[in-house]
Amino acid sequence: MTRFSYKSAREELTGLSDHSICDWASFCREVLVEWCVKREGKIGGPGKIVEIDESKFGWRKYNVGRLVEGQWLFGGICRQTRAVFLVPVEKRDRETLLNVIKERVEPGTTIISDCWRAYNCLEEEGYRHLTVNHSINFVDPNTHAHTNTIERLWREAKRKVPLFGRRKKHFVGYLAKTMFVMTFPNSNERFHHFLVEAAALYNPQQPQQS
Repeated sequence: MTRFSYKSAREELTGLSDHSICDWASFCREVLVEWCVKREGKIGGPGKIVEIDESKFGWRKYNVGRLVEGQWLFGGICRQTRAVFLVPVEKRDRETLLNVIKERVEPGTTIISDCWRAYNCLEEEGYRHLTVNHSINFVDPNTHAHTNTIERLWREAKRKVPLFGRRKKHFVGYLAKTMFVMTFPNSNERFHHFLVEAAALYNPQQPQQS
């Protein structure tokens, strides 16, 4: 029986070496990161609801052993528009999270969160703030506040970010891909927008900066 490796089979089927495939993967990440940068702005606004939460994304080494490293993300999603922000953070203290909220959420927005103490100042910053105590229930019986939307966002995002291997250096790229896929769930539409973004980033008619 002829023996062959995954590497040789991939090269035979695609005609590309590992180096070329890595270059293409890097190119795709760069396109999607640039797309995210251009979309940075505030979500929500008066009359709109934004759910916020933090979640830790971790990596295991080669599918074995304990969780060895990870990255905290702070995110928000507007219920009415489905607009999303996802921001890597090193700390989850009041100052860090409040700075992100003020940069990414419009004043006058109704913000729903858990009871993490870092959020206690939101009313003072011009937001309407509702909370849900997850140790008691998932929906507040009085205000009907819940964070089910952002929880679904985390589940979807974690399905798209590789769990195993040493990939933390590519985390921003994985994050950009997650946001891109969530924004364009239809594969044909997603491919079209990827080509548009790639053409805008690497326009052959424009001189490239050295």
